[in-house]
Amino acid sequence: MEFLLPVLTFFPLLAALVLLLIPARAEGTLKNAALLLGLVEFALSIPLFTGFAPAVAGMQFLVDLDWIPLWGVSFKMGVDGISLFLVLLTTFLLPLTILGTWNAVEHKVKGYLILFFLLTTGMIGVFVSLDLFLFYVFWEITLIPMYFLIGIWGGPRRIYAAVKFFLFTMAGSVLMLIAILFVYWTTSVDGHHTFDLLLILEHFRASGSTQTWLFAAFALAFAIKVPMFPLHTWLPDAHVEAPTGGSVILAGVLLKMGTYGFLRFAMPMFPAGLKALLPLLIALCVIGILYGAWLSIAQSDVKKLVAYSSVSHLGFVMLGLFALTPEGVTGGILQMINHGISTGALFLAVGVIYERRHTRKIADFGGLAKVMPVYAVILSIVCLSSIGLPGTNGFTGEFLILLGAFKTQPWAAGISATGVIFAAVYILWMYQRVMFGPVTHEVNEKLKDLSAREFIVFLPLLVLIFWIGVYPDPFLERIGPAVEQILSTIRTS
Repeated sequence: MEFLLPVLTFFPLLAALVLLLIPARAEGTLKNAALLLGLVEFALSIPLFTGFAPAVAGMQFLVDLDWIPLWGVSFKMGVDGISLFLVLLTTFLLPLTILGTWNAVEHKVKGYLILFFLLTTGMIGVFVSLDLFLFYVFWEITLIPMYFLIGIWGGPRRIYAAVKFFLFTMAGSVLMLIAILFVYWTTSVDGHHTFDLLLILEHFRASGSTQTWLFAAFALAFAIKVPMFPLHTWLPDAHVEAPTGGSVILAGVLLKMGTYGFLRFAMPMFPAGLKALLPLLIALCVIGILYGAWLSIAQSDVKKLVAYSSVSHLGFVMLGLFALTPEGVTGGILQMINHGISTGALFLAVGVIYERRHTRKIADFGGLAKVMPVYAVILSIVCLSSIGLPGTNGFTGEFLILLGAFKTQPWAAGISATGVIFAAVYILWMYQRVMFGPVTHEVNEKLKDLSAREFIVFLPLLVLIFWIGVYPDPFLERIGPAVEQILSTIRTS
């Protein structure tokens, strides 16, 4: 258990090397090996949950090794209640995405699968790194696989979408790197500079104005990744052009790097900067919630609708974090997980009908419930969880967010609550047009319902939707102590 986090982080890299040794022409062997390796990665992550001590607020499974001692760089990893479920979400979605897009990619399958494992190494590294240098390395590593996943296996405008994604993320990353270097040179522990996050939180001191600039530099990088309004414009293009698997991982995990970055780094490191910019950030959250919902209503493409819905849902996550209350922050973290489950399932569901019809236009469907009844039931559950129906995961997270936000930002919480109504409008209206009414296109009458493979993909997602909706305590009891510690750091700094 001592080196569980490095194993989890670098096993996908080993898996990529294994896949590299399999001949490209042996597609069946490649897919089976990738699925098996993905399941092994998930199995390796289970001890994180079972061995995690819920009452402990600090870091667990800690690894601290010298890496580049001359520069104050260490190989330091750990998880607390904030990062625990993001790591588990990453390993959980990996095999499901591989199985769910089994037939979606028809060319260069080997490269496609290898990139997924490389991306997994980067994402897990981001969530477990406790050294700013190490964190930045993993942060940048995630760019390359996603760039190629969109650019090679994407839609007609894939190059445009891939370049836009890359440039937006790089622009924010450069400013964050400058801020990291500033923090490094102004933090001294026993006469030595350090990138160690825990030492920086204890020893870094700066004036209010300096903190504001540093917070802004970190916040820009994280806000682009979330993405927050008005830095969201890369997301719809990336989602629409990305292959189904890329969209699932992008929405399910990659966007959470931004929300996690705010909570782990920017907010506790620069509390004065957070407080100075808090009114602006709250306003952007509210705008994002409403703007994303309104644009979703206007979409004629199912995938683009789900993409814009992410802007709205992640606006709720950020509102919870910026409420700076235990309920709000806990709800925000839980909603990160919920969004990964529900929106990941939505993109997989869109992929199911796209593979059958090679179109995502809402107008090209209608009456599918008659010919695909099992699919209709599963999609209805996923849609209701995305809306936040009581008894599903979405309700638990949104309720806690609004409960916490009403304590400190009542006007913002009141306006944002209307976003729940608009979510019901665009989700239910989409479902009604796709599933109900007469079968308006003859080709749709011959569509096959879910295969056994596709049903197996959705089953664990449905289990989590109801588990978190009905009995969220195993999640909340692990998140709570870490939230209290983060809020204490922000208040006392």
